[in-house]
Order: sequence, then C-alpha cells, then structure tokens
Amino acid sequence: MSIWQNKTALVTGANSGLGKAVAMALAAEGLRVGLVARDRIRGEAAVADIRAATGNDELHLFVADLSDQSAIRALAQEVRQKFDRLHLLVNNAGTAFPERRLSPDGIERALAVNHLGPFLLTNLLLDLLRTSAPARIVTVGTRMNTAMDFADLNWEQRPYRMMQAYGQSKLGNLHFTFELARRLEGSGVTANCVFPGVFKSNLGGTDGAQNLFWKLVARLLGWAIPSPEQAARRVLHVATAPELAEVSGQYFGDRTTIPAPAQARDPEANRRLWRISEALTALAPAEPETVAP
Repeated sequence: MSIWQNKTALVTGANSGLGKAVAMALAAEGLRVGLVARDRIRGEAAVADIRAATGNDELHLFVADLSDQSAIRALAQEVRQKFDRLHLLVNNAGTAFPERRLSPDGIERALAVNHLGPFLLTNLLLDLLRTSAPARIVTVGTRMNTAMDFADLNWEQRPYRMMQAYGQSKLGNLHFTFELARRLEGSGVTANCVFPGVFKSNLGGTDGAQNLFWKLVARLLGWAIPSPEQAARRVLHVATAPELAEVSGQYFGDRTTIPAPAQARDPEANRRLWRISEALTALAPAEPETVAP
C-alpha cells in the first residue's frame, strides 16, 4: 500500500497537460485529489477521465481563475470547507501572453498567475498544511537564466516581451520556494520547486501564445518534445518520494537538485520579493520579526 493512500492533494491547472497527468498519477495511488481548473466544463471532463482511468471516486473539482485574487481567496475557503486535511499542494498552473495584459487586480497577468497565484493560495492554506504535517508544497518552475526587475515587475516602463515576462514570473517561484522553506523550518511542511523539463503543454491557452511559444521552442531545440506524462514523473518524484520527506528548500530537475539562477540564491532578494508579494496580495505579514527591513 502506498504511504500516500488516503491522503489529500490539491493540484492547480489540473484540467489538462502536466497538471492532469500529475492528478491522474496521484489518483491512481489512492489519494483524495482536488483539481483546480479555470473552466468548469474542461475541469469536469478531466475529473471524468481520471475517474474512468483510476476508479478513484475521491476526486473534487474546484473552479477558479488564478489571475483573480478574489477568486483565489474564495478557492482557499472552498478547499478548507471540503478538506479537513491537506498533505500535498502542487502549484502547477502557469501561463504566458503574447502582449501585456492586466489581471482584475491591475497586475501584469503572467506575474499574477505564475507567481502571485501560488504565493497567495499557499499562504491561505498554510495552516491546513501545518495541521496535516507531514505535508509537502511542490511548485512547478522553469529553468531560464533571468532576473527579477524589482523596479518594474508590472512591465510599465519596458517594452513587453512574452518570454521575458514568463521567465521573470516563473523565477518568482524560486524566490518564493526558498523563502517559504526558511519560514517553514521545523513545521513538518516542506517546500520545493521542480523544473519538469520542456514538454508539450497548452501554455497560454487559446489566445495564440501557445502556438508561438512552441514554435520558438521547436526552433531553438530542434528535438522531439516529451509528453506531459513524461514530465509529470519529475513532479511526482518531488511530491511523493519517501526519501524526500524531510528535504526542503531545493530546486529539482530529473530526480536530482539543480542550480538556481544567482538572484534566487540571494536570501535578501527572496525576502524582498516576499514583502512585495505580500503588498500586492494584501496579505498580512506572517512573521514580521524575522524579515529584514
């Protein structure tokens, strides 16, 4: 019997691609799985597919637009009403846009979904994760050698570039993970980031970003792109491997740690983005006494 059987997991961006593959594998292991999707119809279809493939009836759909902070707060409340325990949170949802767009909160949309979404959702569910310890937080990142422009996170001063905005927002996942792991030391809750590799996804949805993105990838790399199921193996290793039960604050590739960009290895940069993220999400500081001014 899997040690994860009868445990509870929540996976964002679970209606297709990597998120669906991760949710499918977790359901096959016997977990109760919450699937977060932006579209109810697609989410219901994913739940039906996973139930048919695994025979697991403990599948629960949550519908939320992760670019909208009010929707994230409602999502967290719904999760807490449905689940009395949460042992695994997989922050998978991500997107890219060919032009600058703003979220309902006035934030550049890639930053809103890719960084602030998991930042806010995780913080709103932290007490549930703590009471469920041992628990794990796994955030799906990317591997781009970039840096956060703290002076222009919202792309108000620079010409907007899709891949640079995507890379900057996903670098936020590393800053977030490393600072979160520091704050969770001794709690029984671990926080790690994983790069799933380049794989076929619906990044950017139906607005044209997906096709442009994959054309760029194919042109640059020139080799066959793995499936979401192959990419999911990396995420599942970090999420479920027994030997990683107490490992926290790491950046994983294919079953091993990989180096993070220099800026994400700077503890003060991590704290700085955390403070900015608290302000952008109107989240009260959790431990002000430990944060440098």
